[in-house]
Amino acid sequence: MKNEVTVALGPDDDKLNEQFQREVDEKMREDQMADFMKKYGTWITLGVIAFLAAIGGYLFWQSDKEAKAAEASEQLALAIRDVGNGDLDGVPERLDAIAADSTEATKASALLTRAAVALQQGDRTKAIETYAAVVADDSIPEAYRDIALIRQTMLEYDRMEPDAIIARLQPMAQPGHAFYGTAAELTAIAMMRADRNDEAGRLFAAIAADETVPETLRSRAGQVAGTLGVDASDALIPEEDEE
Repeated sequence: MKNEVTVALGPDDDKLNEQFQREVDEKMREDQMADFMKKYGTWITLGVIAFLAAIGGYLFWQSDKEAKAAEASEQLALAIRDVGNGDLDGVPERLDAIAADSTEATKASALLTRAAVALQQGDRTKAIETYAAVVADDSIPEAYRDIALIRQTMLEYDRMEPDAIIARLQPMAQPGHAFYGTAAELTAIAMMRADRNDEAGRLFAAIAADETVPETLRSRAGQVAGTLGVDASDALIPEEDEE
């Protein structure tokens, strides 16, 4: 009977086996990576370069955009100063240039100022066209577009049908809207032109009762409501101070 010899592996032998296995695995991974990079390395390198170029380009664009915005704002302030001083020489062209090279609020302000200058120069058609351009530009903040729509409507008021005015201003002639008072007043006047005096009287009364509306407009609305048979006097009585 042959003697069987059992060889026991000690802790050191286990560590050697684990180390050997790791070295084999690492060698396999190195070979696989070498093959992968040989096959795709050029594309990966180009991709990284393109990514870095895109990031750099965006940062440059952002910086350039901010610099242009600051310059446009400065030019707009100078143009508005000249308008205030009555010096309109070359101002329309400057405003057109600012609007063409600006976005959002700066563009809107330049266009609204441009329309105001056109009115000062007696060019009503140009003013209407400019206000209409602001209204149609979705890139401009809504508040500026609302202002432009009201001013455009004022200039076109005598040429528009009452129902068209009412429909145009309907979204703004709602309590709580920033331009509710003015839009509602223009709407109520259009209702009177359309012989809808009962509706006009109620709307004037509502304007008079709305404490968010400027006091002069509330007072005027209350008086007109009275001529239309709607008593809005209570809305105009100032509240007494509580003792």
